[in-house]
Amino acid sequence: MNKVTVVGSINVDSILHIKQLPQPGETIGMNSFSKAAGGKGANQAVSAARSGAKTYFVGCVGDDSNGDFMLKQLDDNKINIDNIRVARGSNTGQAYILLQESGQNSIIVQAGANFELTQADIEHASETIKDSDFVISEFETPMNTGITAFQLAHQAGKKTILNPAPANNEIPSDLLSLTDLIVPNETESELITGIKITDQKSMEDSARYYERFGIKNVIITIGEHGSYVSLNGTGKIVPAFKVNAVDTTAAGDTFIGALASVLDKDFSNLFESVVYASRASSLTVQKLGAFPSIPTNEAIVDAEK
Repeated sequence: MNKVTVVGSINVDSILHIKQLPQPGETIGMNSFSKAAGGKGANQAVSAARSGAKTYFVGCVGDDSNGDFMLKQLDDNKINIDNIRVARGSNTGQAYILLQESGQNSIIVQAGANFELTQADIEHASETIKDSDFVISEFETPMNTGITAFQLAHQAGKKTILNPAPANNEIPSDLLSLTDLIVPNETESELITGIKITDQKSMEDSARYYERFGIKNVIITIGEHGSYVSLNGTGKIVPAFKVNAVDTTAAGDTFIGALASVLDKDFSNLFESVVYASRASSLTVQKLGAFPSIPTNEAIVDAEK
């Protein structure tokens, strides 16, 4: 069983179900409205836990009802919440999701307490981080906290996974040099590298870019086409599973959490782990919401049959 620590965001998702995005100046009605637990970090942690990883979380919530709700949701999913701090006077993070009938979504995030996470919080969780097999971070919390977490992980000889989302073209080289596996989607990768993903050659060129920073393992997710996976300079496309998408919320987060739960510490089974993670993601997009849609290991294995 892998031990996975996620340094990341915790949000409550407000989901606006609409036919399609409004045009500038246009007013439209909602088909319905719903709320669900979410946040990139929280989604990744739930995915890892439901796929069997012993999962720990480092983050912040506000001292509000949403914070209480999210702590219970994480605890109910068997995620260790000892290193989640309640930030007094802050609101828990929120995401407003415009979910179209096509299954595509557009997301507006209010960081709230997520940006109250400090390097002191990371240091407080240092023993947990150093005892992990994999440490995951993304960009819905301050980047300096990710750097500190990855430094602690590397000091203990443990592996790091960076999900560079939301997209950012000003990633400190310190963070990239501490990353063992980077998992951007094609849009995020283009913003980081300046290389537009159009074919396998552009994917290979992108992998070479990351390798210049010492990142030997790269996964570029390319939506319904699957993922480009590069392991120590050897790359290939792993196709996606064809399904009817209802809601793509948390698909990428499910992928990363599921991947970390089954990945060998030396990355030797990276290609096989991507197949497992892709199947998990394909199940997520067939249901509504973030937490409610993330599958268990049993569901993923059953889908293989």
